[in-house]
Amino acid sequence: MLERFTERAVNVVYEAQNLAKTMGCDEVMPEHLLLALIKEAKGVSLKLFRMYNVTFEAALDEVNKCIKSSSKQPDNIPFSHSFKDILKHTLDLAAKSGNSNILFEHIFLTVITDKNTNIQNILNKFNFDVYNSKDILTKLVQKKIKRLEHPESEEEDDKNNSFESVYEGEALSDVFDRAVSKLSAAGYEILGTEQIMASILESGNTELVNTIRKYGLDSEIFEKKLAEQSSRSSEYADKKIIFTPNAFLVMNSALQMAKELGSSVITPEHIVMSILKVKRGLAYDIIKSLGINGERMSEDILRPIEKQMPETLTIMKLAKEEARRIGRNVVGTEMFLLGIIAEGTSIAFEVLNDLEITMKDARLVVENLVGYGNEYFDKEITFTKRAKKVLEKAWLSAKKSNKQKIEAADLLLAITEEPDSLAMKALDQLGVDAVEIKHGIQARNKNMSN
Repeated sequence: MLERFTERAVNVVYEAQNLAKTMGCDEVMPEHLLLALIKEAKGVSLKLFRMYNVTFEAALDEVNKCIKSSSKQPDNIPFSHSFKDILKHTLDLAAKSGNSNILFEHIFLTVITDKNTNIQNILNKFNFDVYNSKDILTKLVQKKIKRLEHPESEEEDDKNNSFESVYEGEALSDVFDRAVSKLSAAGYEILGTEQIMASILESGNTELVNTIRKYGLDSEIFEKKLAEQSSRSSEYADKKIIFTPNAFLVMNSALQMAKELGSSVITPEHIVMSILKVKRGLAYDIIKSLGINGERMSEDILRPIEKQMPETLTIMKLAKEEARRIGRNVVGTEMFLLGIIAEGTSIAFEVLNDLEITMKDARLVVENLVGYGNEYFDKEITFTKRAKKVLEKAWLSAKKSNKQKIEAADLLLAITEEPDSLAMKALDQLGVDAVEIKHGIQARNKNMSN
């Protein structure tokens, strides 16, 4: 009967059995289940009990008044008929709410609405408002309508653009100094991809430059090819800006790439990979004219970054794998949550683990929120606007703390700042709220600093 129960739901049933044994009863009764719910409550469920000052100790006193202990003390205490009826009603409730899985909240809802006289009397002792609580819990367990389109895909674009931050940090200061010098020497006032690329190639004997040299491209060859260009027409669209339009596209792409790779600063590697990705501008035209395989070069540039194993890069990869697992080409905030859990080593994971969030339960809730898709696996995975917004907030948080890398904790905190995100909706259904997460991260960071 318990195979469809989430881990938290199973735990509360087992806890009811343990309580029955501890209290010297020969059967597991619905009253034991009520005690187990109070003891194991988290998030919204815990708030409901606290709202009416329901504590485990007080409820235990009331339960002891209405059930009797036994001298039999069997090793394997069976479930009473009334207890089995509650489990059956829980299954029926889950089916009516459109869920294939039984959550902690399903059991909670069934217990408080059961006609068991003892339970109703105990709840009345605490003036527990069953009607109000039923309404709250019903909204939590109600399955969301499955749509092929991702629920976060129609949201508004984030208005906060931190593009000016690309100039910050040592990683690009020398590159832009040289690029601006080349700009002046060429008699131009607007920076293009060719000046940026030429400046990167003059960075010396760096790992990036050595990787590019393997493909037959160095500073001398690039300058020679650049001299053959008679026009800058490849760099312009409709209007002139500080960057040429294509350089602007490249820099925006580099900014997003830095975030997805877990870096709080943009590096020359991000720019070169973005030139290869955007496939526009003079710099790309020169690379293409040399017959260089852009995808292979980009993979070679990425390899050393991957070896550093930044947390966010690993989480982004795992998030994409989770999206693919349910036939999706779109990664939303809920996939970030699954990625954090799957990564399994970060402070963010430890906080979620402390709150008893398991991969099994999280996957079940996420699947109910977004449903299964049938998108093609060879299509590039994209991020929802909400996911990009969360990533932006995590990036800004890392920069504010003067970190070189975006940590998983930055990502999880950014999720808590988006209460309407699917990740927070999933966490709410799992019985965890933003306050618990923030306190958990603060406590972990404090322990590490001591």
